[in-house]
Amino acid sequence: MAKQAHLLTDIKLALLDRRLRPVYLAAERETRMPGRPGRSLDLDVVDGRDNLAQAVIIRLLTPRGELAPLGHPEYGSRLHELIGRENTETTRNLVKLFILEALQLEPRIQARVDVAVVPAEPDPPQVGKGARDVTRASRVNVEIVVRPVGETETVTIGPFTLELAS
Repeated sequence: MAKQAHLLTDIKLALLDRRLRPVYLAAERETRMPGRPGRSLDLDVVDGRDNLAQAVIIRLLTPRGELAPLGHPEYGSRLHELIGRENTETTRNLVKLFILEALQLEPRIQARVDVAVVPAEPDPPQVGKGARDVTRASRVNVEIVVRPVGETETVTIGPFTLELAS
């Protein structure tokens, strides 16, 4: 497949933890520098279709308006407004609507093929002091299928889980 420069390149993020909410960190890779013995670490990068998928996740996790001081008032999503709401059909429809709103503003997406929002399966019970019971009632699974600009094949993003209530 040809290099998809129009889908850009960025620092690769690695999922560190997803138990309470997604926590990401910059991914690293080992490199060898000419003329220097040993190995060193550098930031890893992601490009093409993988970068588009990562960019969509970051857009959805960023509250709309958070980047307004940097000149991007429309960047982000309204998903943060749903924190604390019960997992009802109405709330799942709002999740889908807020995702569709955010995708509409992503210039690298030509078409939204599908956005599926379904109740998540419950986690196995946690044992020990401070363990929380995260039930299906508080989480939804999301899967997004989009067609990038200038592409015929789709990109599937997810499935990933959003926690609505604690």
